[in-house]
Amino acid sequence: MNVDLQLSRRSLLQRAGAGFGTIGLTGALQSAGMLGTARAANGSLDGLHHAPKAKRVLFLFMNGGPSHVDTFDPKPALLKHEGENPTERSKGRGAGYMPSPFRFAPQGESGVVMSELFPHLANHADDLCVIRSMHTDVPNHEPGLLIMNSGNQQPIRPSLGSWLSYGLGSENRSLPSFVVLCPGLPVVGPQLWSNAFLPGRHQGMSVDTNDLAVEKLVANVRHPEWSRGEQREQLDLLGQINRLHLASRHDDPALESQIRSMEMAFAMQREATEVFDTSGEPKHVKEAYGSTPYGKSCLLARRLLEADVRMVQVYYVNKGKQPWDTHSNNDDKHRSLCADGDKATAALLTDLKQRGLLDDTLVVWGGEFGRTPYAQQNKKDKDRRKAGRDHHHTGFSMFLAGGGTKGGLMYGNTDEFGMHAVENRVHVHDLHATILHLMGVDHERLTYRYSGRDFRLTDVHGRVVHDVIA
Repeated sequence: MNVDLQLSRRSLLQRAGAGFGTIGLTGALQSAGMLGTARAANGSLDGLHHAPKAKRVLFLFMNGGPSHVDTFDPKPALLKHEGENPTERSKGRGAGYMPSPFRFAPQGESGVVMSELFPHLANHADDLCVIRSMHTDVPNHEPGLLIMNSGNQQPIRPSLGSWLSYGLGSENRSLPSFVVLCPGLPVVGPQLWSNAFLPGRHQGMSVDTNDLAVEKLVANVRHPEWSRGEQREQLDLLGQINRLHLASRHDDPALESQIRSMEMAFAMQREATEVFDTSGEPKHVKEAYGSTPYGKSCLLARRLLEADVRMVQVYYVNKGKQPWDTHSNNDDKHRSLCADGDKATAALLTDLKQRGLLDDTLVVWGGEFGRTPYAQQNKKDKDRRKAGRDHHHTGFSMFLAGGGTKGGLMYGNTDEFGMHAVENRVHVHDLHATILHLMGVDHERLTYRYSGRDFRLTDVHGRVVHDVIA
């Protein structure tokens, strides 16, 4: 007698009593309101929760954490109290309040206040919604990165991009719905774009942008021997075998994901070759973005957004280092980092606007936290010019642009020293709830049943920040 040891609970209910077990269970769950939102065959929401403001998301992730008091949040009180120790400074590491050496001024018709470090971005001041009251849970890179990307300190939850892919699917069937552009890896690595317990097709596709040759960006994008017709025949045969195997396994998500991945890989051989090839871009466009890894990534991001990829994430990373992690030489490092980031980000916003994409593309700019308003300085080194800033999570700045947000807005405030968010405070969970809302999704209703409970990106937290929505 053959015994099927692969029988799942779902299969058992389907078979038990000629399927009446399934009918009874469905009725009970429906009455309890536990079936959740109806889903289409492709796994996306069967209709949005409300009219969306944006169709796609671009997250420009400044890995390591920019200093808010050197970029968007001027604090004159730091100069008045320079050198004084804050009561909440890091033990043994603080060297007193450290004013920013950079000038701040209102920009655009709206008067958004920005540092002199952003001369190009200043031209887009009226497009920016600067949130100056962000806060998160911890001042450490690993958990901070995970919270900003997945809403949880541990690497056990799906990322924002995976949730968007799961909830909304992709408008381009030949490309992944979630693509991550990263020259190297952040300290946490692929867990930052993980699908976790969501189906495997919602995993972010990571692309190393150190080399923009198409063959380097997407491994094995061209088969060395077979024609597309030969590959199609092989894939069809393999698909038939897998479907037979799937029928005998009675619902195998891993196998379903593998079948979808192979079909996607085949489709990408043509689509990715075109989208990832930036060689045909005009010279003046390439010069506007610049030739740094971040600039190249931003140009590639625009091409992916044009191809209707649901979410693109660009990491400012250099071979595993934390470029914005300015524990020393904060001032000089912010000069060089902002020079690169300012030029490419402004070029990207200009490009999106000229192509009519900014209105329905939500751009998010920021890191996992900010930097301290006080100095971090080696006791043996008294040179103020070499002082750094430590991690800071209780008050920092990010900005949004496009995608239905209010341009020319400065929202929220930190205290006079920039230590804590005190007015219109925005937690990372609130940011996630707002992003989903702009995409037409209610963050409390986008759930996935796993291990006996319903999970969501914002867990049991989060509120939509309606004040920043146009």
